[in-house]
Amino acid sequence: MSVSPVWIFDLDNTLHHADAQVFPAINQAMTHYMMQTLALDEAEANHLRQHYWHRYGATLHGLIRHHQISPDHFLLHTHRFDSLPDMLHWDPALKTVLAALPGRKLLFTNGPFAYAQAVLAELGIARFFCDVIATEHVGYRAKPDPAAFRAALQRHRLPARRCIMVEDSLPNLRTAKRLGMHTVWLSPQARRPAVVDWRIDSLIDLLRLPVVSRCK
Repeated sequence: MSVSPVWIFDLDNTLHHADAQVFPAINQAMTHYMMQTLALDEAEANHLRQHYWHRYGATLHGLIRHHQISPDHFLLHTHRFDSLPDMLHWDPALKTVLAALPGRKLLFTNGPFAYAQAVLAELGIARFFCDVIATEHVGYRAKPDPAAFRAALQRHRLPARRCIMVEDSLPNLRTAKRLGMHTVWLSPQARRPAVVDWRIDSLIDLLRLPVVSRCK
C-alpha cells in the first residue's frame, strides 16, 4: 500500500467489549420492542429476533421487510441507555492505538448514529474518526450485505484496495475481502482464515502490522 491507508473500524466488540453488557441490553430491548409491537410473547419475540439476525445480519432488516416497522422508531427504542457509561468495557490502549495509526479512520457500524456517537463520546475517541457511518447512512442495510459496504465506500469515494477493515466478525470480513479491502480480524483464535490478511489478539497489535511500519 503506497499511500496511507484508510482504516475502517467496526464498533461493537471491536472498539469496546459489547458482549459484556451492551449486547445483552440491546437484545433485551429488541425482544421487548417486538413483544409490544408485534403482540408476541417473550419466547416468540426472542426466537424471531434471533431468526432475523441470522438470516439478514440484523434484526431490523427482517422487521422492515416482513412487518413494515419504522427503522428510526425501532432504533430509538432499542439503543438508548441511561447507564451507558457503566456498561462500557474497553482496551486501555485504545486511545494510544488510534492516535498512532497513520491515515484516516472511519467508523462503520450496524448500529444507529446516535448510539455510535454516544459510545465514541464515552470512550473519549470521537476525535480520531473523520466520519461515523451508521445503518441510517447505508439505507438501513447491515454488514455483511455487500450493498452496505459499497454505500460506505461511495460515501467517501474510496477504492476498496486502499481500505483496511478491522472487525471481530468473519462474515463481515469475508464481504470486505471480496470487495478488495485488506482485512484485520480481532480474535483470540489461533487460526487465520483465507479472508483474513492479519489476525490480532488485541488492538495494540495493529501497531505491529507491516503496513503501519511502511507508513512511518
